[in-house]
Amino acid sequence: MTTDRAERSADAIRELIVTGRLTPGQRLSEQSVSESLDVSRNTLREAFRILVHEGLLVRRPNAGVAVARPTLADVVDIYRLRRLIEVPVLAAGDPAHPGARTMRDAVDAALAARLGGDWHDIAAANMRFHSGIVALAGSPRLDRVHANLSAELRLSFGLLGDDGSFFDGFVDRNAGLLRRFLAGDADGAAADLNRYLTDSERMLQAIVDGAGAPGPAATVTP
Repeated sequence: MTTDRAERSADAIRELIVTGRLTPGQRLSEQSVSESLDVSRNTLREAFRILVHEGLLVRRPNAGVAVARPTLADVVDIYRLRRLIEVPVLAAGDPAHPGARTMRDAVDAALAARLGGDWHDIAAANMRFHSGIVALAGSPRLDRVHANLSAELRLSFGLLGDDGSFFDGFVDRNAGLLRRFLAGDADGAAADLNRYLTDSERMLQAIVDGAGAPGPAATVTP
């Protein structure tokens, strides 16, 4: 039972990271988080252990637990895996698969969010778009691997602060990639995706390289 509660607590904290409500470098107050999640300190410590193992949290001597701050090496490794997963999956994908619906819905959501000027929603839609690509493989295990990668990637996006210009060009690139895939040119779409990921990686490396100092302790509200 404790293990199940720890897993659920880890899921809740992971979701806060993916949605940007916890940001890189923020310290986590054990008391605040345990009260917010309504779990014991022991359960929370197990959840922290899970997330430290995943690289989403870090434990600092005499400073407690904090949200991980991505390094350049992290970004390079994340994108290496993204290319190994997403590009061949898209090349072999079927436009009739439900994953394509996820991709379409994500593009529509991103276009609507851009009209409203909400880059946080654009970022969330972008992540759903890439989850849709991976879903084309029909592999729950691959979905889980990609979900963990997405959480680590979201930490890098957290270094953007209030500047969402990073995502603007990728809204149109997602839409163009989707059109090509739905038109039956999966190989061409995969080639576009490979170039897209290379451009995204270079931009994100520059952001991570220029990141500032860690923030204050986080207040968690699931």
